[in-house]
Amino acid sequence: MGHIVVNSISKEYQNRRKQVRPGDSSGNSYSDTLPVLDNINLEFGDGEMVCILGPSGCGKSTLLRIIAGFESATSGYVTIDKQRVEQPSSDNIFVFQSNGLLPWMTVWENIELGTRNLPDLQSRVEKVAEQIEIVELEGFEHHYPYQLSGGMQRRAELARALAINPNVMIMDEPFSGLDFLTHMKMREEVVNMHSFTGKTTLVVTHDIDDALIMGDRIIVLDGRPARVQLNHELDFPRPRDFQKLPELNKLRQQIFLMQGVSYAV
Repeated sequence: MGHIVVNSISKEYQNRRKQVRPGDSSGNSYSDTLPVLDNINLEFGDGEMVCILGPSGCGKSTLLRIIAGFESATSGYVTIDKQRVEQPSSDNIFVFQSNGLLPWMTVWENIELGTRNLPDLQSRVEKVAEQIEIVELEGFEHHYPYQLSGGMQRRAELARALAINPNVMIMDEPFSGLDFLTHMKMREEVVNMHSFTGKTTLVVTHDIDDALIMGDRIIVLDGRPARVQLNHELDFPRPRDFQKLPELNKLRQQIFLMQGVSYAV
């Protein structure tokens, strides 16, 4: 479960800025609509982890919200397991950029929210304990979010999402705001969890190295309105080391060039 097909998705927003501002000498003209996505066609296989890259503001997050059912497309449609996506579903869990934990609930209580569909208390207790063990938060079950580090908060969010047992995990910049070492640990955590759960996972990121290290496939979108610039399978063993995998490093350099950077340091 978790096969996604994106069929000719285009998205436009109403452009509220229709007139040139006083003193604007750029020569720009403004139309009634602002195109964001242009005829996006993609397919994500069951159990695949796909990382989506693109310049800031190109529409990556918009595409994810359409796939998750939080936003409608101007044209085209999305199907998950042959069912057309019309609205959000507990089968397709979205992990947002910002911290989504409820501050008045403990780690245990936050994760327990994902088990409300289970029939009895014992099943819920076992499920929460299992997810806490997976993300290595034993001993912090009764802590509140403000008592946790940024990385621990992200792990708690992932545990809550996994507790629902979704078919699809959709993650929008899951490592934003984390320090370097926590970022590295969380990246490894997500890869390990994907290997363990086998959930179809979509990850939007600005970090090229994250995408190349994590993904089974990488998709690069170009500038607005976004089109698919690259759709490439990453058939490399894990763990991945750019120095030991020349073809992966060559692809890395190519993607940096696509993003307008002439060299990668």
